[in-house]
Amino acid sequence: MTRRLLLLRHAKSAYPQGVADIDRPLGPRGREAAPLMGAYIAGEGLRPDLAMVSPARRTQETWAAVRPFLDGTREETVPSIYEAPSNRILAAIRSAPDAVGTLLVIGHNPGIGEAALRLVGEGESDLRRDLREKFPTAALAVIAFEAEHWTAIADGAGTLLRYVRPRQLAAEMEDD
Repeated sequence: MTRRLLLLRHAKSAYPQGVADIDRPLGPRGREAAPLMGAYIAGEGLRPDLAMVSPARRTQETWAAVRPFLDGTREETVPSIYEAPSNRILAAIRSAPDAVGTLLVIGHNPGIGEAALRLVGEGESDLRRDLREKFPTAALAVIAFEAEHWTAIADGAGTLLRYVRPRQLAAEMEDD
């Protein structure tokens, strides 16, 4: 069975003085980028069955801007992925129910980018190079696995299908 994982870094946040890290909101650039990514996910037929979202305000606001494009996607706030290293993110992914064919995880760097790098073993070389270089805010990695269960997702077993950054999508929209 093919399973599809969407790893989305939260959109660009603001840094208001005196606000705890977990309570930082999206900034203006993030409020523009998040719906752009939601429209992309929906437009490309990548709608997830489940979204696992960090409890941080900036990830919750990213999800709130993406969610309107993804009717029917269940959501779960997962405290363990807040500012998590890749091993905790992978543990959350591996805990996904088997009924979920496509999973979206909205988290933070460096963990979300490191998780993508750990999981990807195949895929177009240019995309893999771009992924290694940087995982900017609101970037999306789409990784496919041949696995019966999420628990079987192993390092290096995934194929990077897409790696998209909001700046790319904005540039493509300007070219149209």
